[in-house]
Amino acid sequence: MAAPPLLAAVFDLDGTLVDNMSFHAKAWVALMRRFGIEVPPARIEREFAGRRNQEILPVLLGRPLAPAELAELGEEKERLYQELYRPHLQLLRGCRNFLDRMARAGRPMALATASPRAARDFVLDGLALRSAFRHVVGNEDVLRGKPFPDMFLAASRALGVPSASCVAFEDAVNGVRAAKAAGMWTVGLTTAAPPEVLRGAGADWTMPDYAELPGELERSLFGEG
Repeated sequence: MAAPPLLAAVFDLDGTLVDNMSFHAKAWVALMRRFGIEVPPARIEREFAGRRNQEILPVLLGRPLAPAELAELGEEKERLYQELYRPHLQLLRGCRNFLDRMARAGRPMALATASPRAARDFVLDGLALRSAFRHVVGNEDVLRGKPFPDMFLAASRALGVPSASCVAFEDAVNGVRAAKAAGMWTVGLTTAAPPEVLRGAGADWTMPDYAELPGELERSLFGEG
């Protein structure tokens, strides 16, 4: 089925606007080693992308955690991540031009990200992106992380655009599943998973970056291509 005109866009952040998932994985690996636990980075990227820290930590540690310990360990992980990623902070190729083009076309945009506030502020402020998005939906705004659709549904409500008229940009299988469950058309960025894996999760299109859009997506967003 051909995509209809798409009136708004909802973006994940990590791995979607910036290619940083390997740095998150390295931070989790370092944190878990402090507890004598070895976690393969591939497991982090495959299993936990799009999920909230409070959902990840009990699984990795194999026990429930009190709120204070959750907060302390979550903050430690985010400090490790920022130290690792700060020298590499940059947008995916073509992303700035694409966001500007969306703004000129009058297409409202939102973020739907499981990144803790400090981590998303690090990217949004570090790359002067905050003004591009009308709304930011974070893990504090929903009860369930991805692959549940809650974040994407909250973003479409905030934009005032039906989810079926929104396109979601995601890099992770959990994120693609969440966007599709919300009823959105979905683009899979291949920064962390190959195209066939993202398409298997339900992505309508895949692309390595924003330098060149798939033709059907171009037509649905801008009436061109």
